[in-house]
Parts: sequence; structure tokens; C-alpha cells
Amino acid sequence: MSSWSEKMLQLLRRMNSFHLPGSGLEKCLRFEVGGQQVGWIPPNVVSVLGRFPEVFCSPHGGAVSLCPGLDSLERRSAAVEVVLQELRDGGSFSCLKGWRNENYAVMPRYCDAPLMHMERAATSLFGVKRYGVHVNGFSRDGDGNLSMWVARRSKTKQTYPGKLDNLAAGGLAAGCTVKHTLVKECEEEACIPASVAQRATPVGTISYTYEDEDGVFPECQFVFDLELPSNFKPEIGDGEVQDFYYYPIEKVKELLASEEFKPNCAMVVLDFLIRHSVIEPDSEPYYQEFVSGLHRSL
Repeated sequence: MSSWSEKMLQLLRRMNSFHLPGSGLEKCLRFEVGGQQVGWIPPNVVSVLGRFPEVFCSPHGGAVSLCPGLDSLERRSAAVEVVLQELRDGGSFSCLKGWRNENYAVMPRYCDAPLMHMERAATSLFGVKRYGVHVNGFSRDGDGNLSMWVARRSKTKQTYPGKLDNLAAGGLAAGCTVKHTLVKECEEEACIPASVAQRATPVGTISYTYEDEDGVFPECQFVFDLELPSNFKPEIGDGEVQDFYYYPIEKVKELLASEEFKPNCAMVVLDFLIRHSVIEPDSEPYYQEFVSGLHRSL
């Protein structure tokens, strides 16, 4: 039976599977827009894109590019949207069944200007970077002992239904700031007033890249800590959450090994445990592996 530490290592390996030997990385082609790499396209997607020569150039030099005439954010976004809608209607890829009508910005790095926008559900087909915001809600008792609020995802969620989640979290839609997303998700998911949500402290990011049957997922989550009064209680808002639990931090730590957590939310909690010295280097043999596994370059 695996120990808690070994289960955390397994989680981090799974969430960084694109970096492991034998992954699809060697077979993927670079996705380039405006001469800059913005993603990785799996071979099964490359073959389908060949049906759209007016949008995608034939593979060359290990890369797939948009046609040169698509020379603005608006033209690129519109042309790719037409392709994606056709693929969606034809049932070509199962991930497109989860169409969100929500665009993500596509750019080489977060600090770069967007080169185009793309439907969220399609981003894994092109291996483009996805960004999000996750909030750790916690309190301390009079002795300084930590407890954390944990959400249970709705059974009707498109992804990871019924799994445990952070207090609030959401993807970073095109044109939205991190702070706007933070406040919006806190209000919508947990009925946390904006005046309270804005007190959340940015504490860094976690980043990882995994692959599955839907494609490649390079993701970076902006992480916030929100210390709440001990008598505070979140309320179910938009229906994306079915319940909230308030657990001592050691109970939350135990749950990380149970596979009850949505995997990237488990990573956010693991990062919290490290930063708040619940896990320490002298007592956790894999401390350094945990830290590096939470912060892989995209």
C-alpha cells in the first residue's frame, strides 16, 4: 500500500505526464501563430486539420502554422472558430462536446499580447496554455491551528463531477484580469462578497502539463490565500458546487491521498501545505520533489 508521500508523487507525475519519457511530446507538432510557438498538436489532430488548407498550412519543419493571410487576432480567431464549429458538428473530437462558449487567449507567454482567441473546450487539441485562478479559504483558531474550506463539485459539472475542489476557482477567460476572475468566482460559487474576496492574497502559481485522450493540457493557476473569520460560512451560489466542508488542515491533508480531489485542486492544497509549514523538509523525504513538481515550466 502506497504511503501518503508516494501518492503525492504519483499525483505530480500524472499531472506532469507530458514531460515523462515515452509521452506524446516526441510525436506532437509545434503549433505556431505569427511565427511564435503557442502549443503542441497531437498527430491525430494534425491529420484532421489537413482538411482545412485555407486555415492551416501543411506541416513543415515539425510545426503547423496558420495561413499567412490570417494576420490579425480577429482574422485568426474567426477562421479557427469556423473550423472548430465544423469539427464540433461532425463529432470529430469528444472534448468539443463540452463546448463552453468561452474564449481563452492564445499567446506564447502570459506576459505576451494575445495572438488569437480560441474556444476553451478546443484548447487541448492544440496544446495551448490555459490559465486559471484558485482560492484557498482558511481560518485559524485561537491557538493558531489551521482549518480549510473545501468545496464539493456539482454532480452535473462537465469535468470531475462530485470531486473535492478549492473554495473557489475558475478559468481565465480572454480579456479578463486575474483579480476580476478571483472576485467573480468567489461571488458566483461561494457567495463571498467582493469586499471580502478582494482581501485574498496572491501567493504565486502552480504549473504543469499533462496529456490524455483529449490532447495536451499546459496549465498555470494563479493561487490566492483568503483568510476568513472562524464564523464565516460560504453559501452555494451558481450551482457549480453542491456542498462546502470545513476541515482541520490534517484532515484535508489526508483527503489529498484519497483521490477525492480534482487533481489540480489537490496540487493547490499541496502548495498551501508547503507554504504554511504543514509539510517540512526534515520530515517529508520528497519535499524537494513536491516543490519542483508543482512548478514545471510550460
